[in-house]
Amino acid sequence: MKLDKKGQITVELILIISFTLITIIIVSNLALEANELNIAIASARNGAFEGISSNGLAIYPKESYDTYSKDPKKVSLMKTKNIKIVKITQSIKGKDKFNKTRIQLKVYASSPNIKTKEEKESAGDRINYHVRKSITNSFKTENITNRLFNPAFSNKYSFTTANVLWI
Repeated sequence: MKLDKKGQITVELILIISFTLITIIIVSNLALEANELNIAIASARNGAFEGISSNGLAIYPKESYDTYSKDPKKVSLMKTKNIKIVKITQSIKGKDKFNKTRIQLKVYASSPNIKTKEEKESAGDRINYHVRKSITNSFKTENITNRLFNPAFSNKYSFTTANVLWI
């Protein structure tokens, strides 16, 4: 058996292994970023459905219930209603003050029962609240945001919500 005295096989093997490791590291980093964003969007979707469930069944916290029952423009929110989430879009808005990528989420919803501007704002606020709350719960970041979960944080992103668009 003839030995390779110049070490060329060893150098080639080291180069192949190093390129393979670098490629694996780059691909896994990209996959982790995409996974974080996918988790956040799935959480937002779950939160939106939680929001339409609480709105649709007219289940509210006591302070919201008291406000809605005293306001003639919002008293119809006290009845059950059918709300549908049409879609949720995202748009990148640059970096925030914590150097996280800022993403704005926009929920599109429809309901034959919600007609007035006041009803749409109240129901939309409740949906957006649950969207942000669900994201913070998924990433365990409740302690670094305010009581309205605005903005909602993940490790690399901060999420805000635009007003719900009723179609």
